[in-house]
Amino acid sequence: MKIKTTVATLSVLSMLSFGAFAATSINAEQAQNREAIGTVSLGAVATSPMDMREMLNQKAEEKGASAYRVIEARTGDHWHATAELYK
Repeated sequence: MKIKTTVATLSVLSMLSFGAFAATSINAEQAQNREAIGTVSLGAVATSPMDMREMLNQKAEEKGASAYRVIEARTGDHWHATAELYK
């Protein structure tokens, strides 16, 4: 029984710590008080907006950003998005 409790506790803690370090999407007003650290772009075929947001979030985290702001987005057969990254 202790093993199940320990595994459950570790699972919850890992989810909380992952969420604490996730990059967040911000608007232009929120970006004014942050330091820009670069941009990322991505494109995909037949991707939903939620998938694109998750991909931007993942790329921002890989670059060490705490936040990102979408500065360009196009839809159609191919999706494309560019985001500015912030500390």
